[in-house]
Amino acid sequence: MRYQYQALDTQGQEVSGIIEAKTEREATRQLQKRELTPLVLKQTTTSQRGKAGKPKQRDVLVAFHELATLLESEVSLIDTVESLAESSHHPFITQTFSDVAAKLRQGTSFSKALQESELSLPWYVIQLAEAGELTGKIAEALRAGVEQMEYDARIKSEMRNAMFYPAILIFSGITAVLLIFIVVVPRFANILKNREEGIPWLAKAVLNTGMFFNHYYEWIIGGIVLLVIALSYALTQARLLNKLKDFSAKLPLIGVWLMESETARWASMMGTLLDNRVPLLRSLELSSQGIQLPSLFARLTQVNKSVKAGTHLSQALQDNDALTPTGHNLIRAGEKAGQLPRMLRSLARLLEESGRVRMKRFLLLIEPLAIVIIGSVIGVIITGIILAITSVNKINF
Repeated sequence: MRYQYQALDTQGQEVSGIIEAKTEREATRQLQKRELTPLVLKQTTTSQRGKAGKPKQRDVLVAFHELATLLESEVSLIDTVESLAESSHHPFITQTFSDVAAKLRQGTSFSKALQESELSLPWYVIQLAEAGELTGKIAEALRAGVEQMEYDARIKSEMRNAMFYPAILIFSGITAVLLIFIVVVPRFANILKNREEGIPWLAKAVLNTGMFFNHYYEWIIGGIVLLVIALSYALTQARLLNKLKDFSAKLPLIGVWLMESETARWASMMGTLLDNRVPLLRSLELSSQGIQLPSLFARLTQVNKSVKAGTHLSQALQDNDALTPTGHNLIRAGEKAGQLPRMLRSLARLLEESGRVRMKRFLLLIEPLAIVIIGSVIGVIITGIILAITSVNKINF
């Protein structure tokens, strides 16, 4: 059983945490052995842990960073896992490590215990843990997994932050246009009732559109909400999302950016797996699992088949046009020098930096483009209103 406690240490400072014991009395004795005076001691139940919800990916990353650090400090695996089970991390994480510790004492391997846990982990963490157990370098393997998790989190954060400002800009522009059509334009609608002849076609189009928006704005807003919901649902469907990404990969500027980003992730994962003694064919198979662009995944699948047939990796990549010429040269040099993992990581860093540059160029293009489009639409509306007013009043310029 697990007990959550609040206690005072020898310095009178309040501390809290989770302790595992068979009974509440045994938990109290364990705290007293640690020279802690219990203030609050209550059992944590499965339902209470469920209320806490699943941990964020950042919480999982911090816990595994601590796990790798303790193992690098030559703390035994079982002691490290039990230490994390008694830590102040998210209750779901501490419960997971408690279950892993129990399985380790029963003779289950660490990688299998992680795989059987309910903790949401990237697929490569399990594979690296298994490779670390086979080579006796589990600390180094888990550190590589943590670095890869940090890399993936950094890429996602950069892409999300990059699209934040353009999204706000586009949303604000659409909202402004809708408000003008719904609120401002209908105030001039009487111009059409009093006099329709002699009003320029642009003025009629703007005023009629404004009246349409004013009469049916509930339906229009409802339609926009339904469209957003439909798009949100579509983006959760793997097949539709992959098709969208594949289509985006064919666009002039964003396509190269997406391709370099995916290739950088593949190269980084390949280098990490090979550096931890995972066989080449298995590394190719596993690293391809993280590819989200169907076109690139298909090329790498053919590369895997060619390597199985006896072709060198660099030649197979070049035959299937899977990388840039620079990437082909780096991998060819890595094979000749026996430094393939190092060259793959160098390629990943090179592509990552190139992706950042392309992302900045994309933002420099999309922001003024959105401003020009929105400004043009608002300009057309204002021009239509002015033309309507001037035509009614017979003002000649």
